[in-house]
Amino acid sequence: MAEPIVAQKSPYGVEVESGKEYWWCRCGRSKTQPFCDGAHKGTGLAPLMYKAEESKTLWFCGCKATKTQPFCDGTHNRL
Repeated sequence: MAEPIVAQKSPYGVEVESGKEYWWCRCGRSKTQPFCDGAHKGTGLAPLMYKAEESKTLWFCGCKATKTQPFCDGTHNRL
């Protein structure tokens, strides 16, 4: 299994819509960060589905090292 790569050392602020599914990129290779575009194929890493319960701004992890996937926990500050 490949290691995830850092997409960016800060979170992505995203306006999510209630009831909609979002597929967070775990591998860091997607060109549509912070979401999956299929670039993980062959890495052994798969995206994580998040379904929004309400419409609001959420902060998705960009460094891929968070302990609170798919959300930022500040780990990027220690990279």
